[in-house]
Formats: sequence, structure tokens, C-alpha cells
Amino acid sequence: MRRVPVLTILLSSFLWPFEPATGADGSLQQEPLPTVVVLSTGGTIASTRSSEEEGYQSNLFGEQLVAAVPGLDEIAIIEVQNVANVGSTNMTPALWLEVSRRANAALEREEVAGVLVTHGTDTMEETAYFLDLTVINQKPTIMVGAMRAASEWDADGPRNLLNSARVAVSEEARGKGNLVVLNGEIHAAREVTKTHSLAVETFDTPEFGALGIVDADGVRFYRAPLRRQSIPMTDDVILPIVDIIPNYAGSDGRLIRGLLKEGPVDGLVVDASGAGNIAGALFEAVKEAREAGIAVVITSRTHGGRVLPLYAGGGGGTTLHDLGCVFADNLSAQKARVLLIAALTRTRDPEELRVFFGW
Repeated sequence: MRRVPVLTILLSSFLWPFEPATGADGSLQQEPLPTVVVLSTGGTIASTRSSEEEGYQSNLFGEQLVAAVPGLDEIAIIEVQNVANVGSTNMTPALWLEVSRRANAALEREEVAGVLVTHGTDTMEETAYFLDLTVINQKPTIMVGAMRAASEWDADGPRNLLNSARVAVSEEARGKGNLVVLNGEIHAAREVTKTHSLAVETFDTPEFGALGIVDADGVRFYRAPLRRQSIPMTDDVILPIVDIIPNYAGSDGRLIRGLLKEGPVDGLVVDASGAGNIAGALFEAVKEAREAGIAVVITSRTHGGRVLPLYAGGGGGTTLHDLGCVFADNLSAQKARVLLIAALTRTRDPEELRVFFGW
């Protein structure tokens, strides 16, 4: 009898360490696909028009968006929930809260790898940041939209939806919070902004760049967001009312006084100039707001860099700081509003609010 060399047996064991999984009939079994939940809210990605004379209308449901994407069913089992069907200019904090609750519930399920939120692009960054703060799970929640309507021959929605699903099932996407995926790029919710009214490459992170990309080779991350925080929402939460006040040459405070008179208002974001300075007349109205117990956060209309209390005088950053105003680090006015809405569910104390804003 011929002896089989021991080396051959060892190599065979190394190359084939496991028997492939088989069914009762002996057929090979494949690993089950993960589930991805799509929360559909409307927007250009869900919009059509029947002629060039008509305006676009958000009128497609999530099931229709999913059906228009070849290959999506090869990535994940897709489950659709229709939350709303509105242009994102009509999104509200109440809808943010509903999307957040549904995302949290979906991600608790073991079979769910991630959640996609189809959304209009005009206020996408605001919803994205609210979800980044309030969805408490290591699995990703991903915003996806389009700049070209679904009825256009070159609609970008299907590709964006496919790429978003690829990111949702990627292990690398875990722990990075809410992500915005459009045009082959992956952006962090806190940092991303819409930079162009029409271009498909509208979403950008001007100061820091994208987190990663999605291309023919797959999903690849190059960095992670470091300035994330979580502010869970209770079931009975009532979101505070926060408004944005612009600073400009000749600002006189009428907008603030009008809000104080008409009410209710819980907080104000003042979009200041430069490093965080406002007109003297506007400063007087800010003082009145602070005396009324209104939280005031300072941002910069420059859309780059941090705000700091550097300048003295009425309306200078140091005088605003001394009033108890909170400086918003490098957040835009709209992102600072989102954070203030969430933070005010926890505290109204200026020193405690400063912790939320990175001070």
C-alpha cells in the first residue's frame, strides 16, 4: 500500500479547514443578506414632472425609489418605511424627531445593518446633524438625496441610493454617526454643507474634506469624525423653539425684539461677522434677550474658522461672552441651531451649554 506523505495531509488540512455549509438537500448555503431600512421623506430624489412647463413635485414613495435601482437587492434586504413626502424646505423639527425615533428602533434589530434616509438636499445637513446627535447606535444612519429629479434621463438618485446601501453594510461605517452620501463621496453630518444650488457635486466639507469615497472598488474611508456627541431624546420630549438672527451692516435688533414680543422663543443663534462680532444696536437687543432668559449662541457668517471672544466694545466678542452668550466653535448657524435645540432639552445654563458647544 502506497503511503501518503504527511506534508500532503497537512497542506490539505490547511487549505480546506472547513466543510462548506450545505442545506438538507446537499446544496451550498449562502450567508443571509443584511437588512437595510429605508426611511423615505421626499425631496428631489422622489420628485417628477410630466412636462418642462410644470414644476417638480415630490410624489414618489420609497418602494418606487428602491425598485428603480438595479442591483440593490444583491447588497441587502431592503425594508421601506414612508415617513413623509415633502420637499426638504418643509422639513420640521417634529419630522426630525419622527425620523430619529424610527431610525433608533430599526437599528436595535439584530438583522439591520444600517438605515438610509431619502431626503431633499436643501435642508439635508440639518436633519443629518439632528440624527447624528440623537440616533444612539454604532450602526450607520445615512442621508441620501439627488440633485436631478427621478423623471430626468440622467437622474442621480439611483446611483446615490445604491452607493448609500453599500456604505450601510460596510463594517468601516460603524461608529461614524450620521453620514451624507452623494456623488460618490461620504461626508460627516456635523461638517458637511450644501455649496451649490444646482450642481450634483453640491455637498462638500470645505475645511476638512470628505471622510471617504464609494467607487467601483468599494467603500473606502480615509478619516473619522472626532467631534461627535450624543443627546438622546426622551419619548415625551418637547423640542425648544430656536430662531436664527443675521448680523449685517445696520442691524438694529428689531428682529429679536419682534420675537421677544410675539414669542414663544427658547433660544437664538446670532450669525455674527468675523470671529463673532455684531453691530452695537443688535447687541442691545441681545442683552434684552439674555435678560429674558433666552439662550444665545454666536456663529460666524464667514462659513470657515472658529468664533472666539476676541474684541471688546458693544457687540464685540468679549462683551457677548460676558453676557452669557455661547460661542459655537466652527458650526454654521443652521448646525448651531440644531445643536441648541437638542442641548436645551438638557439645560439652559450658559456654562453647561458651553460644554455642548465644545468650550
